[in-house]
Amino acid sequence: MPEQPRPDASTDEHNFLLSVEEAADRYAAAGHPRTIRAIQKYCGRGDLESQKVETTYGSRYLITPESIDRHIAMIIERSQANGRAQTRPDAAVRSADSQGKVSDEPTVSIREQTRPDAADDRYVALLESDIKFLREQVSTKDAQISQANILTQGLQRLIAGLTGTPDPSASPDTAGKIAVVSHATNSENTTGHQ
Repeated sequence: MPEQPRPDASTDEHNFLLSVEEAADRYAAAGHPRTIRAIQKYCGRGDLESQKVETTYGSRYLITPESIDRHIAMIIERSQANGRAQTRPDAAVRSADSQGKVSDEPTVSIREQTRPDAADDRYVALLESDIKFLREQVSTKDAQISQANILTQGLQRLIAGLTGTPDPSASPDTAGKIAVVSHATNSENTTGHQ
């Protein structure tokens, strides 16, 4: 049988009928579900005959049904050659049958699995060193705050002595006596200079 030449890629806009979502439905119906992102990659790589069209919401691919059928046939052919009944999907895809079912089996995602011990040890050591550093910083800040409070009290006493106002850090009994004594000394100073 003589080899027939392959037809040129179709440029007729009417052949590009299917959206990426509709293509995903075709893959799922054929028993080889694919994610939207996987189909977009197929279009970008040229695995599927598609045209990228601009819409008001961005660009999207329009795909020929024939290219999807060819790609599905290629997937089936490869899976039979590899001895598998079905290829693995590019990502976790829930089929329409499994969406309604609730499984009693606990599912553990990859992120929920325990980490190896070596990584745990390094992580714990890093956390402990951070905690030690932060505790030292808190102690240093506490000491600085205490020194600032002492200096502030000293300044308040100095200002109180210069202005003749009661010492704000003294107890109420002591403040009254200091005020009387300072008033008396101020009176003596003013009468002695007359």
